Amino acid sequence: MATAIRPIHYEERLTLVEHLDELRTRLIISGVALALAFGVCFWQNHALLSLINRPIDRQVQQQIERGDGFLGQAAVARQGVLGVAKDTQALVGVLAAPSSHLPAGTRKQLSALIPRLQQDVAKIPATPRSNNLITLGVGEPFTTTVTVVFIFALICSLPVILYELYGFVLPALSPSERRAVRPLLTAVPFLFVSGVAFGYFVVMPAAIHFLQNFNSDEFNVVVQASQYYQFAATVLLAMGLVFQVPVVIVGATRAGLVTPHQLRRGRRFAIVACAAVAAFLPGDAITLLLETAPLYVLYEASILVAAFVAHRDARREAGGRAAATAAGGPPEHPSGGSTTGPPYPPPGNPGSPPAGDASAAGPDSAVSAIIDHIDRKLLD
Repeated sequence: MATAIRPIHYEERLTLVEHLDELRTRLIISGVALALAFGVCFWQNHALLSLINRPIDRQVQQQIERGDGFLGQAAVARQGVLGVAKDTQALVGVLAAPSSHLPAGTRKQLSALIPRLQQDVAKIPATPRSNNLITLGVGEPFTTTVTVVFIFALICSLPVILYELYGFVLPALSPSERRAVRPLLTAVPFLFVSGVAFGYFVVMPAAIHFLQNFNSDEFNVVVQASQYYQFAATVLLAMGLVFQVPVVIVGATRAGLVTPHQLRRGRRFAIVACAAVAAFLPGDAITLLLETAPLYVLYEASILVAAFVAHRDARREAGGRAAATAAGGPPEHPSGGSTTGPPYPPPGNPGSPPAGDASAAGPDSAVSAIIDHIDRKLLD
């Protein structure tokens, strides 16, 4: 019986029940990997929330320093109260000193106020924490945490899931198709992680800076946790998918849909397409440039990779034809067949037509020639 541990070869033939059993085993392995990753991520949910909150945390901290928004106003009020309290404490200390020439009873009363002032200053709330997002529902803290943990768990278990998916589709691919597909599938997770990292370190800070400061004088901006995490997931997922452009272009090149020459001629259209894709992502003009530049770089890198792959395939095809010619047979066609029909006529009179020539013989001879070139096993 087929299992997900042992890969199925191209020549093997499985029944429908064996295919379903293999699919079930692979789904179980993927589910177990996802469950283990979810458990580890839920254990470290505070660290994950702190990680995903850093872009908005920096922006809110800048707003607090400028005194914008509720948190900024609270920070300004705290600084004012602390200043008044320190000035009052200093004034009381000066008046309670013997050099003030106040009556002893008055100076004693003022000295008793100093500890009370210190206690009141200690009760003033600290500077508001900038990484506390707003939740509106009773269960929103739990559901939001579970959502973030699940996204991280899915990303962590993605290599195992992709491997099981590849293992299930593998028997349908011939050895040559496997050699063509394997580099593309290997590049998918690396490009996805690169896109997510680019979105986290470049796109999200620029987009948050623009969106949080847009007409900020007209609004009291309060960031809700669920909406922020949805925004972050959208941006990171979009950048991860956009970074799959090289895989798509190389796959289209190997499938014969486009050529490297056509890709080079379409550079001007590629620039417009990259700018259009970047325009749909949130951000301002600076963000648009930061997103368009790597997309076009990926396009140029795809052209180089596609040209290299096409040149390598051409060399392999030429080598195969040369080997077939040296062996005494007709050069192989790229599709696997020969470039011509039967190349060697049977011995006989050079002036007489070949025995299998349908043009020289009647219809019965033509049918006989066709049958002679059919595999006898198919007629059994």
